[in-house]
Amino acid sequence: MLDLIITGGLVVLRNEVKRLDIGVKDGRVVRLEESLVDEAAARHYKADGKHVMPGMVDAHVHFNEPAMGHWEGFATGSAALAAGGCTTYIDMPLNGLPPTVSVAAMESKLKAAAGSSRVDYALWGGLVPGKLDQLKPLADAGVIGFKAFMSEPGGEGEERFQRVDDVTLLEGMKRIAKLNRVLALHAEDEAMTVMLAEQAASSGKSGALDYAASRPVAAECEAVRQALLMAEHTGCALHFVHISSAAAVELIHAAKAQGLDVTLETCPHYLTLTEDDMVNLGPVAKCAPPLRSKEEQEKLWNALAAGQIDLIASDHSPSPPELKRAESFFEAWGGIAGAQSSLELMVDEGHIKRGLPMPLISRLLSLNPAQRFGLYPRKGEINLEADADFAIIDLNHSYTLKANQLKHRHPHSPYEGRMFSCRVSATLVRGEFVYNASMQAGAGADEIGKWLLYSS
Repeated sequence: MLDLIITGGLVVLRNEVKRLDIGVKDGRVVRLEESLVDEAAARHYKADGKHVMPGMVDAHVHFNEPAMGHWEGFATGSAALAAGGCTTYIDMPLNGLPPTVSVAAMESKLKAAAGSSRVDYALWGGLVPGKLDQLKPLADAGVIGFKAFMSEPGGEGEERFQRVDDVTLLEGMKRIAKLNRVLALHAEDEAMTVMLAEQAASSGKSGALDYAASRPVAAECEAVRQALLMAEHTGCALHFVHISSAAAVELIHAAKAQGLDVTLETCPHYLTLTEDDMVNLGPVAKCAPPLRSKEEQEKLWNALAAGQIDLIASDHSPSPPELKRAESFFEAWGGIAGAQSSLELMVDEGHIKRGLPMPLISRLLSLNPAQRFGLYPRKGEINLEADADFAIIDLNHSYTLKANQLKHRHPHSPYEGRMFSCRVSATLVRGEFVYNASMQAGAGADEIGKWLLYSS
């Protein structure tokens, strides 16, 4: 007898959407057929008229434990992801204290995550000055890859994550290449952004557009060029996080065409918000790189439709609300709390409004990150023997997002008050419901998330 059957749904496969029933046994997909309504099963979910997507694999979230759980923790952050159709995430090595730059620090993070996460998770390690000797132990311990900042990351405490210098970056790339891992980079030129910020301060400029002007597309492109040259020299696989401009996309795409092992992500906020939203909404819409103009946003959508963007990640980077309150936009914490809305934003804006195919949206959200970061074929696709990780989404259910619906620790979001043309009805991890919109409590199973190690 099957543990679960899902019937009547429109299943989003790698290259097509097909009306199929799904049979689940022991947490895996074991049947994909036209009809399973007569099959014996312990549970039956009717998905008539709804789309069944692979659960999102969010490769970029900041759950700030240990020690910084008052910003965001595994329990609340993963609950938000589950409500948004995400079934796997990869946690960044900051802003926990200590950051994940050693095996001991990784073990502290894993201790905080154990029994707390609603969905499955993997971990990034960090590349920082003075910790090059920790790269191999972290890789051996199972981190997915490594993250480095080419500009100052901010944060609190003496142990906070440090920006990488050029010598450490080059040597780190050499070592990471030998470890067969990916290096994820926050690419903004530090010298340029510091100089422009100082010029703004000396001129008394402190508004949202002043902040945006201090971190221009040129700063992103300059850092991307430098990193690509180092990757060409070292053979290190690169992944550029939260790319905000079509110009940077073009640089990375050209390098890929020349044979470099390089990928890039963008985020829903760059595709759905603009610099005008920073003005209108305030620091709740502040991030780095900053939101761009409407014209830049359209160029980014064109690049996505042309297949030049590899994946979409939330870059969920929350903070307590008081850190978003400052007289100067420069002083407010930069980070967007968007974990719960990524999949709905992409389906709404990308598919419903712009007509992009659902399989393309699904590949960007699920398949591509799973393949890039060593989680495929277990994650990322609805296929036989894959984990039964699903986001069941109703494209005919409109709603307006309210603060009391947000599951992350501090319920503020730039998407609050936004009308969505679709809604996640349910989320399943390995065949277990971790979110069900029809339940009054808005949550399903207890915290069942498991730690996923890198597998080549």
